[in-house]
Amino acid sequence: MIVTALHVAPVRHAPMVAVDRIDVEAGRGVVGDRWFGTRHRHVSLQSDEDLAAAAAELGRAVPPEATRRTVTVDEGAVPTAPGVRLRVGDVLLEVVRVAAPCRVMETSMGPGGAAALRRRGGSILRALSSGPVRLGDPVDPVDPVDPVDPGPDLRRS
Repeated sequence: MIVTALHVAPVRHAPMVAVDRIDVEAGRGVVGDRWFGTRHRHVSLQSDEDLAAAAAELGRAVPPEATRRTVTVDEGAVPTAPGVRLRVGDVLLEVVRVAAPCRVMETSMGPGGAAALRRRGGSILRALSSGPVRLGDPVDPVDPVDPVDPGPDLRRS
């Protein structure tokens, strides 16, 4: 998988802004994004393949910014199982939960948008390390048997 789109919104309900790079802080999220500093909702991830399937169902294009997700990858299934770890560029992320579609998508995507993304909404991840994520960065699963110590602030109790 490769990062094909990056979007942020400075405040809730603000339009998503396409960027070439985001800066992620461990335990805090994407600098300058509306979710920065929240407990677990640091980064959201979706797939172009899922957007194409939603577009086919809706009969109209679904641009990445319409879903209000931060990172879009070119292909493949986005992991949704809690605890799965991914390295996006140099940043280590961990899946927290499925990114459920919300009613805001009925406005950003039009009628039927939220339903078209059911089981295609991607994932919500928390940041275990800091660093930049850029367009074109690889997205790779991290072997769960590899010991990764995210630091005292992010260890599970």
